[in-house]
Amino acid sequence: MASHKIIIGVTGGIAAYKAAELTRLLVKNDFDVQIVMTESASHFITPLTFQALSGKEVLTSLWKSNANNGMSHIELSRDYDLIVIAPASANFLAKLSHGFADDLLSSLCLARTCPIAVAPAMNVHMWANEATQRNVSQLKKDGVLFFGPDSGEQACGDIGFGRMMDTEELFITIQNHLTPKILKNKKILITSGGTIEMIDDVRAITNLSSGNMGSAIANAAESMGASVTVIKSGNQKFSKNINVIDASNAHSMHEAVLKHIDGQDIFISVAAVSDFTPKEKFNGKLKKDNLDMTLQLKPTIDILKEVGLSKNKIFKVGFAAESENLIENAQKKLKTKNLDLIVANLIHESMGLQDTKVSIIGKNDVIDLPKSNKMVAAKAILEEIAHRINSDK
Repeated sequence: MASHKIIIGVTGGIAAYKAAELTRLLVKNDFDVQIVMTESASHFITPLTFQALSGKEVLTSLWKSNANNGMSHIELSRDYDLIVIAPASANFLAKLSHGFADDLLSSLCLARTCPIAVAPAMNVHMWANEATQRNVSQLKKDGVLFFGPDSGEQACGDIGFGRMMDTEELFITIQNHLTPKILKNKKILITSGGTIEMIDDVRAITNLSSGNMGSAIANAAESMGASVTVIKSGNQKFSKNINVIDASNAHSMHEAVLKHIDGQDIFISVAAVSDFTPKEKFNGKLKKDNLDMTLQLKPTIDILKEVGLSKNKIFKVGFAAESENLIENAQKKLKTKNLDLIVANLIHESMGLQDTKVSIIGKNDVIDLPKSNKMVAAKAILEEIAHRINSDK
């Protein structure tokens, strides 16, 4: 069963293509999405595109209703959690502000029983126009949520406010709005990504971790109300409300964890930290014709074990990527590193992939989660963490 039901209203504008990517992200993350398009929107992108992405017939006309009683504009919003107009043109903001109902999308907005949000997209001068700003002010008074707009270069060449919010940021904003704040007032420190141990100025020891699980955990935790700090290696994307600290290798990640661990309620070690690093880094680039070269390694500090064995009263969660004996090896790691919880997965079922299959292992139990994308898994993991923290209290 889908986690949330959402209507995406698409109005006319060059940013309509962003709504297709937004739809893909929502469906991928277990949202039930119904697309409603205005006639002008279909001049920029076809309904067939959205039908393929959402898996549902796209609704476009007030006069072509499939509902038996012809009242689809009234019934549409009854079972949905949120309506998001993306992109929301200046024309549609004006219609919404004045209560017009001359097409399917404006009619269902007027007849809605669920919250509504708009993601404006228009020329900078249209956004700044006094008439538009009057409409914006009225809509905010009416309780309409505004997701954006952002500032930047526009399709027409102008620069300024009016750009539709970045698609991934808009997805995170929608998710934040709909997610129960079960981690409100909790401070969470998360490590993410695969560390890079330099051999010379161009070569390194690293691993295949994409960092996707770490970013999913961080973004989901922020959406659940937590104050999140991430120490990361790599190029993962995070909500703008998350405190992000770069730490590319094991040493810098260790220092960053020690610097920020105090005052945290939860520590989640998702990063794939290298177990070894070169004893010395060579300057410049080693020549490959040096066939007799031996690379000497030394162990890195075990960050998770150090935090686990500390006297800090923090809920400690580790990750274990194994190639065999998954539960047995994870339970051993849970005990030796003095963790409260460990999330285990087989390497071939997760590392570098978009989907994952994990087991949540406590001191006395094992919970096997079904295979899912990493955002869905992240939410399930955090829900279990919140449950255990509240149970302890």
